[in-house]
Amino acid sequence: MNDGLVPLLDVRSIRASYGPIEVIHNVSLQVYPGKVTALLGPNGGGKTTLVNVCAGVHQPDQGEVWFEGDNVTKVSAGARSRRGICTVPEGRGVFPNLTVRENVLMATQVGVSMEQLEEVTYRRFPRLGERRKQLAGTLSGGEQQMLALSRAFSTDPKLLLLDELSMGLAPLIVRQLYELVSELASEGLSILIVEQFARTVLPIADSVAVMLQGEIVREGRPADIEDDMSSSYLGS
Repeated sequence: MNDGLVPLLDVRSIRASYGPIEVIHNVSLQVYPGKVTALLGPNGGGKTTLVNVCAGVHQPDQGEVWFEGDNVTKVSAGARSRRGICTVPEGRGVFPNLTVRENVLMATQVGVSMEQLEEVTYRRFPRLGERRKQLAGTLSGGEQQMLALSRAFSTDPKLLLLDELSMGLAPLIVRQLYELVSELASEGLSILIVEQFARTVLPIADSVAVMLQGEIVREGRPADIEDDMSSSYLGS
């Protein structure tokens, strides 16, 4: 399906736990250069934990994470970020007591100038430019997600990890955000998207994995997944 491409991100036989409870059971997953991989499934299936393992936030009990051909399993989250792995976590991950501009400023920690960050952010999201002095916590849910996204892609990542991008947002806002994600993918960015509601992400995905109860139970092309899996798996 990927024509011999070498994975940019290669998750190998991961097991991960919280205390004595194992929540990911021998999971392997690949994200290829310039491709969008959708990780689908209901809440509580282990999707967010897997993203945290990829980002270096959660250390696995077993297995390995490879990025650009290197084993990064023991590499810290900060070091992975500097290598180009960027995460937009579930819940948007903005600093509510900082202004929009101050939130953008936080991204300079990975070595990108404030001028470059603001140019990219406000060009893609003019609404954020209009609200640059406003506290992030007072923005609408859609605007907060825009801010979280802008902080991520303005640092020029190689791999973007998106966790539940559509959570709590109106369908129109979700469509707008996924149009942006599609645009980023068309520019060559590799993306792993975690979603509960599959039909919001299937139109832009190149490949799909379905995760249930800590295991990958189905992988394939979006059309195959949509045809084969029931609405109870995919969400509405």
